[in-house]
Amino acid sequence: MNFLRKYLNNVKPNFEPEGKLHAFRSLFDGFETFLFVPNQTSKTGVNIHDAIDSKRIMSFVVIALLPALLFGMYNVGFQNYKAAGALADASFFSMFLYGALQVLPKIIVSYVVGLGIEFAWAQWKGEEIQEGFLVSGIIIPLIIPVGCPLWALAIAVAFAVVIGKEIFGGTGMNIFNVALITRAFLFFSYPTKMSGDAVWVANDTIFGLGNTLPDTFTCATPLGEIAQGVASNASLADMVFGFIPGSIGETSVIAIAIGAVILLWTGIASWRTMFSVFVGGAVTAYIFEALGMTPIAWYEHLVLGGFCFGAVFMATDPVTSARTQCGQYWYGAIIGVVAVIVRVMNPGYPEGMMLAILFMNMFAPLIDYCVVQKNISKRMKRLTNK
Repeated sequence: MNFLRKYLNNVKPNFEPEGKLHAFRSLFDGFETFLFVPNQTSKTGVNIHDAIDSKRIMSFVVIALLPALLFGMYNVGFQNYKAAGALADASFFSMFLYGALQVLPKIIVSYVVGLGIEFAWAQWKGEEIQEGFLVSGIIIPLIIPVGCPLWALAIAVAFAVVIGKEIFGGTGMNIFNVALITRAFLFFSYPTKMSGDAVWVANDTIFGLGNTLPDTFTCATPLGEIAQGVASNASLADMVFGFIPGSIGETSVIAIAIGAVILLWTGIASWRTMFSVFVGGAVTAYIFEALGMTPIAWYEHLVLGGFCFGAVFMATDPVTSARTQCGQYWYGAIIGVVAVIVRVMNPGYPEGMMLAILFMNMFAPLIDYCVVQKNISKRMKRLTNK
């Protein structure tokens, strides 16, 4: 590491304002601060110094996402071989490799387009490169179906980064979750590429791996089948383990739970938000089940679709969620309530987690404001009563 540090110090003058590579200063700065913690500290004002910075926080989130990513790769291959009736002849490695070859291009497109725009934007404004897209870039491929084309993904990522993030001031200033803005853009602009029965299973071969399915082949997610009034054949074990069609990284509750443990153990995610999402969703689903308005058990709502993934990785986004402790309870609970209401009351849209989180992103500042004002009022009353 000392050799790398010396090398960076030697080439750094080339990227300074008067250097011959000054046009790439933001790129060099982002690479340098990713490898080494900056040794600069603030000189004025009141500041709290910690042993971890935002880049390290983002790195931990990426690590927490790896179980869902790796299982998603395997499940893509599993669903293709299952649809072709070739599970008996397939090995774990062949299914995983096939899924990886399907998913990696989406990850590459997400990062190339998103980081490319952020690099260009930072250089244009003469600012440092923000690290927020390090997480968004890997979440985006996990919340879309495997059948989503790369060109649509590129357009959606560009829209989300520019309109959903940079015009608000960049990382830390965006109102809405960038990954969900990407998904919402895809869903409303290219609905046939994001929903229906033809986008959940890969339908081609790569390097001799996988199977080309008939053009008439269709496969719905369990929530999609239920919305159409068809009983799902998926067992509870399949729902928990994740051996069902769905968005790439959202099917395995176990993989997501591993990520949740990492986020909670490192103190990055709020357990209050995460816990209250499940409580709000469970109570609402139980009420609908008791009224006979949903054909599945209340706990199945919690393990199907993007409920777990949204509760763990997106509802807990520190930028767009509530920040006060009391506010986090309300914020998470309402997300769970709204998600289940959308699922049950709107058969045309069986997955409600995306809309629920985006809806509450708008109200997170208001929730925090109300909590703070209530605390101020309590303290004023205590002062006046003395």
